[in-house]
Amino acid sequence: MTSHKNRLRGLAALGALLLATAAHADIKVGIDLSSTGPAAVIGITSKNAMLMWPATIAGQKADYIFLDDASDPGAAVRNIRKLINEDHVDVIVGPNITPAAMAALDPVAESQTPMITLIGSASVVEPQEGKKVWAYKMAQTDSAMADVMTRYMSNHNVKTVGFIGFADGYGESWLNEFSKFAALRHIQLVATERYNRTDASVTGQVLKLMAAKPDAILIAGAGTPTVLPQRTLIERGFKGPIYQTHGIATPEFIKLGGKDVEGTLFPTQPVVVARTLPADHPAKKAALAFANDYEAKYGAGSVTQFAGDAAGVYPRLQDAVTRALKTAQPGTQAFRVALRNELEHAHELVVPNGVVNTSAKDHVGLDQRASVMGVIKNGKFVYLSQ
Repeated sequence: MTSHKNRLRGLAALGALLLATAAHADIKVGIDLSSTGPAAVIGITSKNAMLMWPATIAGQKADYIFLDDASDPGAAVRNIRKLINEDHVDVIVGPNITPAAMAALDPVAESQTPMITLIGSASVVEPQEGKKVWAYKMAQTDSAMADVMTRYMSNHNVKTVGFIGFADGYGESWLNEFSKFAALRHIQLVATERYNRTDASVTGQVLKLMAAKPDAILIAGAGTPTVLPQRTLIERGFKGPIYQTHGIATPEFIKLGGKDVEGTLFPTQPVVVARTLPADHPAKKAALAFANDYEAKYGAGSVTQFAGDAAGVYPRLQDAVTRALKTAQPGTQAFRVALRNELEHAHELVVPNGVVNTSAKDHVGLDQRASVMGVIKNGKFVYLSQ
């Protein structure tokens, strides 16, 4: 009898130990952002949104570890290697910029650590093979944004376009995607120019664009460096419509651009124009709730698409971690693999910037419900119907 009681006590103690272990298995989230440098306007709003995340994920205590890469791809890789090798994180969130995300593919694939990026370009997740199977992406793809933009151009009689974009992966991706959809809609690309994020002048490029006499001009960049070519176009007398990409949707763009950016046309995601979205938009409730919460904390007019993307990471993790915990415990390779696999199984998951349906072939999961046209009107981002 005593032996039986001892065995029961032993089993109870073991059960309590296992429960305690499970309860105290923190989920470590390594976060690399561009909080300083040219892309800081993106990284800061991303971090602001993440500071609003709950303290637990799927009932497990979450440990959020933030590092700044100063908008430098080399620093981003060093940060991510540190997060993986020293902090032993279960998942990487970030980077904010395309060159950094592409460079990060090596360390995340080597360590079998899933990465949820916050970049615009689809190049980090397409095609889904090799190292890219470890990468996911929150923002809508350039392809989907180019689709909605060129559809609007076509509907408004734009026949010819001049292009000026970043001389990096972001600009390259946009040129490729825009060219495809422009051709589909019989829009001719009549001039193509590039510039660097840190350039102080783009006068030469702008004069070449204007010499081609396009109906409209597309500036393919992100953050405040996109103001420079637009201001130069206005100063040189360009009178046609100016389009920008979804990378501009920050209050800093409007503040820095002032009257020169009034009337800018751009594709975007629901959070940026939450208050003016149609009532029947499937993401309006989530977009509006986040926009209200964010602006209550950080000020009226402060919400950005990048903040919305960052906010959407949490429900993505909550959804996938809930299932991954049935397979393994955080802090193990088995859990990282399970989490990567479960991130592929989001189904009709509503996030502030759209509705997510992922698969083994699609690590973005957003459809056209995450793409809308916007315009800057009276210093505000406003929804624009097709």
